[in-house]
Amino acid sequence: MIGVVLSGGQSLRMGKDKGLLQNGQETWAQQAFAKLSSLLIPVSISVNTQQLPIYQILFSTSSLITDDPALSIGGPLKGILSVHLIYPKEDLLVLACDMINMEVDLLDFLVHRYNDKPADALVFVNEQQPEPLCGIYSAKALDKIYALYMNQELRKHSMKYALDQLDVRYLPVSEKWKAYFDNYNTLSD
Repeated sequence: MIGVVLSGGQSLRMGKDKGLLQNGQETWAQQAFAKLSSLLIPVSISVNTQQLPIYQILFSTSSLITDDPALSIGGPLKGILSVHLIYPKEDLLVLACDMINMEVDLLDFLVHRYNDKPADALVFVNEQQPEPLCGIYSAKALDKIYALYMNQELRKHSMKYALDQLDVRYLPVSEKWKAYFDNYNTLSD
């Protein structure tokens, strides 16, 4: 299993790269990287090509994966599939960099649940909505999504649509974990 920090978004609503925003002494991307690394798994950071020079200052080049230019899709799915194409046999534990309240106890719980009973994907549900940017995606499931894309059968490129194509196990978000899923998209957030 590989941890993946999703930092490659356009951050249009925020107006600046969310992964580079500071929270204390670290950037949001560094904090997400540290949380995933604490699980003792390798961690990669998904970035777009414009971000690469600045992220190379913060992270080792070997941990950075740029969006695959051959993928004509956008959003988080592009980052996830780009990592999958580099590591096709690995399951991916995904965490968006803007989920700054996420704590390691939930990530550890997620990994243990997945190891106990693997599925195509293991994702939390919060207020009856899936939380696809903190979840585990099996290599087999990502192969399926990539095959749909290559066959021009992936009608939408949203994470929720991708989940609809898979056999997903959903975990309810307990009350004590609800704040972990707050995600910050604008400066007013």
